[in-house]
Amino acid sequence: MRNKPSDRNKNAANKPDKASGSDPAIEATRSAPDPFAAVLPALSALGAISSIASINWSAEERTPDRPKARRKASSAIRDLETCCIGLIEIFKRFQRHPKMFCGDGAGTNVPLKFGVHGTRVSGASAKLYQQIINDVASMLVLASQNAFDVMSAVEDGEINAPEELYFGFGECQDALNDLFQSRATLKESVRRGHFIAERLSKLVAELKKYRVE
Repeated sequence: MRNKPSDRNKNAANKPDKASGSDPAIEATRSAPDPFAAVLPALSALGAISSIASINWSAEERTPDRPKARRKASSAIRDLETCCIGLIEIFKRFQRHPKMFCGDGAGTNVPLKFGVHGTRVSGASAKLYQQIINDVASMLVLASQNAFDVMSAVEDGEINAPEELYFGFGECQDALNDLFQSRATLKESVRRGHFIAERLSKLVAELKKYRVE
């Protein structure tokens, strides 16, 4: 037996109004900070590592009064390799959350810039965003310091790598510069950032072969 029109109206009135947000199953969302605020420092960390390229033409002969580096070349290379692995994982995490970090949605095809990729996120997603920001910030500090120590080791003669290896770091610099010069999208920047992180990891690992004992 069919419900009477009045019964149908009564049943409809008892259903939660999802559009109005009265359904308790729908979690409230908040506006998240710009995803570029996380991606840019991750790219900057890659830039710090790829700066090793410059030591090939800017290194100076060690003078007697120049203090010796406080860390061994082997330690600096090992720690920098760990940074590369950490950055690879960070870019993978970006890709696992495309709506938050890759510009999926309204701004998919918008060039990389602040103010166009923001999204609303749940409480759990907001916590994830902050965790990744913390990891990226730590990695930027560590990558910068370890890259500096490796460059110092090269200048002090503790690492004697062939020019071809430095050209590889230079290619990574060029790839990063191209992201900004070509105004790549956020999604494309994350994809290529992941590729550059993997390339740098291999180059840093290669440096271990050229430590001067």
